[in-house]
Amino acid sequence: MEQINIDSPSATRAFAALGHAGRLSTFRMIMRFAPRPVRPSELAEALGMKPNTLSGYLSELQQAGLIAVERDGRALYYKAALQTCDALVGYLVNDCCRGRPEICLNALPLSGDRPFRVLFLCSGNSARSIMAEALLSDLGAGRFEAVSAGTAPNGEIHPQARALLEREGHDTLGLWSKSLSQAQRGEEGYDFVFTVCDRAAQEDCDPLPGQPLSAHWGLPDPVKVEGTEAERALAFARTYDALRRRIEIFTALPIEKLDRMSLQAKIDDLSVMKEDDHG
Repeated sequence: MEQINIDSPSATRAFAALGHAGRLSTFRMIMRFAPRPVRPSELAEALGMKPNTLSGYLSELQQAGLIAVERDGRALYYKAALQTCDALVGYLVNDCCRGRPEICLNALPLSGDRPFRVLFLCSGNSARSIMAEALLSDLGAGRFEAVSAGTAPNGEIHPQARALLEREGHDTLGLWSKSLSQAQRGEEGYDFVFTVCDRAAQEDCDPLPGQPLSAHWGLPDPVKVEGTEAERALAFARTYDALRRRIEIFTALPIEKLDRMSLQAKIDDLSVMKEDDHG
């Protein structure tokens, strides 16, 4: 991967672009979906912005090198320029470690002296995030501590999600639908946060304590599938299988040996897995 170097004029343009509340909110929303590109209509809906206002913000962020645009036919998609963003962070902290990255917390691997704390975040916390919590609790074999929550929790687990988990041999007694505030861990926070639905990723939440690594594992909502009982059951099974494949790869990562940047790249790769990927 080509390394990008940031000079003072480039850094000044980038910080000037981010020095506006609207542009900063737009950039943060794009980063939540990274590395997946996002349609302007998704951004406008999530941020409650008028299209022409958003268009101006996107143009200025692009000119500053913070985002890039892709075209698919007549549609435009925007994505974070991750290499530029990494280089910008490097420009800020280049001298803080005095050539000794081992003293810089963001460069250090996560400590393995306790279970890694993982939060799965969804909107209703009734199906996808609940499945992910159950899967990681079992597949993690004590190496991970899994919790799930919803930005607007339904208050109960969907019956088909519970039935599927029980058929697959998961213990569901400790699972319950809860809000993000009920899942907070105080100052210790989480090591990883994964959003598993687009709506949760679009929520403009305050940063969580603990500086967790995060990724968006967006999957279609099986609860919204209409049709026969068999068709609905198939939707839940596909969601379960897609989550299981991601979590199996995630739990196999040598987390204690990877620096945070390398680890972020690994979990970003899982973000763009297709439902039928088996790699």
